[in-house]
Amino acid sequence: MIFPEENKNIKSNELIEKIYENNTILAIIIRTNFKKEGIHFFTPEDFSQQLGYMNRPIGYKISPHIHNKVQRTINYTQEVLFIKSGLVRVDFYKLDRSFFKSRVLESGDIILLSAGGHGFEMLEESEILEVKQGPFSGNIDKTRF
Repeated sequence: MIFPEENKNIKSNELIEKIYENNTILAIIIRTNFKKEGIHFFTPEDFSQQLGYMNRPIGYKISPHIHNKVQRTINYTQEVLFIKSGLVRVDFYKLDRSFFKSRVLESGDIILLSAGGHGFEMLEESEILEVKQGPFSGNIDKTRF
């Protein structure tokens, strides 16, 4: 697939970038050099996958706790990718499956993919960690195009 040159390998200078199609958040990118005191959540409260950041001083304590069993309905898989090493181009697609734009992620960057379509090209040998909701649904979980 050939993309317009201006979209091919765009690396944003923003530390937090939200990729929107109209009013829908397709993705949230957190660059490796993002830093903020305290706690910060990047996702809206209604997202089925929550992504937050904590920066706490030495000695700070989080009280022991357990998460309660709560029935939830998840309609779409949202996934978080941690770029452990390498350089990865992410291609974003609109809800109608047409190409939208690209971003390049590097070591330490994190992305939450929340809607629309996406594809990837490894621009360097890359290691990626993926976190998404389960249980795994097999072939019914995605449609390739």
